[in-house]
Amino acid sequence: MINQNHKTASPVDLSKLESHIWEAANILRGPVDAADFKTYIFPLLFFKRICDVYDEEIENALKDSAGDADFAGFPENHRFQIPHGCHWNDIRERQADIGKALMLSFNGIGTANPATLMGIFGDAAWTNKERLPDSLLRDLIDHFSRLRIRNVDVDSDVMGQAYEYLIKKFADATNKKAGEFYTPRSVVRLMVDILDPQPGETIYDPACGTGGMLLGAVQHVMEKHGSIKRLFGRLYGQEKNLTTSSIARMNLFLHGVDDFQILRGDTLRQPLFFDGDHLMTFDCVIANPPFSLEKWGEEIWRNDPYGRCFAGLPPSGSGDYAWVQHMLKSLRPRSGRMAVVLPHGTLFRGGAEGKIRQTILEMDLLEAVIGLAPNLFYGATLAAAILVFRKQKSPERRQKVLMIDGSKLFHKGRNQNTLDAEHAGQILQRVQAYQDVPGFARVVSLEEISQNDYNLNIPRYIEPSIEEADVIVEEVLQGLKSALNEANAAEDHLLSLLKNAGLIREV
Repeated sequence: MINQNHKTASPVDLSKLESHIWEAANILRGPVDAADFKTYIFPLLFFKRICDVYDEEIENALKDSAGDADFAGFPENHRFQIPHGCHWNDIRERQADIGKALMLSFNGIGTANPATLMGIFGDAAWTNKERLPDSLLRDLIDHFSRLRIRNVDVDSDVMGQAYEYLIKKFADATNKKAGEFYTPRSVVRLMVDILDPQPGETIYDPACGTGGMLLGAVQHVMEKHGSIKRLFGRLYGQEKNLTTSSIARMNLFLHGVDDFQILRGDTLRQPLFFDGDHLMTFDCVIANPPFSLEKWGEEIWRNDPYGRCFAGLPPSGSGDYAWVQHMLKSLRPRSGRMAVVLPHGTLFRGGAEGKIRQTILEMDLLEAVIGLAPNLFYGATLAAAILVFRKQKSPERRQKVLMIDGSKLFHKGRNQNTLDAEHAGQILQRVQAYQDVPGFARVVSLEEISQNDYNLNIPRYIEPSIEEADVIVEEVLQGLKSALNEANAAEDHLLSLLKNAGLIREV
């Protein structure tokens, strides 16, 4: 079924597409909480895209076959199969029970594409008419129908950028909750550039959220090598939340990535990628796992069947070092390298975490510690750090750890700070150079770290430069001067009040 009633058939630019899909989200305001927008908007956008592309494939096949309708319907002419009765236009024709019709279409498409689209539309309650009455769903369907989004109108790069835009907008709208599914893209880009994934290498994110880290790797390989074909079949992610894992799959498909594995499940309790009876290992492992996760699976890790507790059992109230050990266990013996975002406390907390940190340091796996500015991440105002590990360090980096203080590299925002591309570039340059820079970077020996009881707190190793010290002194003096002026003003005000009350007389 091909719809000819769209208002536009001309190419759609990014700004127009972004504006259009955000207007769709605004239709939901009121009946639906902002935190739930993504549950409904992403599946509808993906549904519209694959149906429009299906129509385009039909038209192309008809041209190639001189109008042979049977040929045009062959599965090999289509990226995805859209069964009879499950097309976008079938939903447009419905006047009642639109939510039920959507669910039937989603289930039908999943069944017709079991290897790729089964379960991809999530588990939203489309039939809840108190939240989604037919009138609201009709408005949503009509709104999306105004814009045609075939490949000829919107290529996969623009479509993917628009999808990423929408994820960012939803993150801004939900703020604290956004940390569960979104990592600032400048941080993602920095981590990916540090790992420098190559064509043909495997890439794994055990807490993949909406797929940003994996897409960052795809973008890196495309820019450096011109093609991502050799990444197909080599991208792996696991995500606990059903809606978020579905968005990650849609996100990769819309970016033109056809072959990947995103599985839903609790990585710490039940990892899902295996090579025989052992955990699968990868060239690049990258993640921004939930900070200091409580109830993370301590009861399983006491006798972990996958050998992930090799450095010690993390405390019950914080799963940070469970993530680190899982990721280290997932590294390939020679080429394996990883980057992980962790709260600053993991650098210096004692107890069980201190012992784990010591063991990992003694294994000489840690290559760099990068302190970031505060308030870069949604839901976490405190500063975080990127830890870079390598299974086999180069000879000149063995028994050493590079410390970088990036705490002053940020653009201050009203609600949230950002790491600009310029800042990320400075950090990347220092990681690649692996040299001392006064006040910013220092290569520290493991012997010195051991003398500090394996504490990795960055200020222990990096002192402010002379220029920074001068600025700090000046700031302190200005602060004292301001405090003195305020005290003098307060004294004058008090004397004035006492005089007016007749309690003291001028001498």
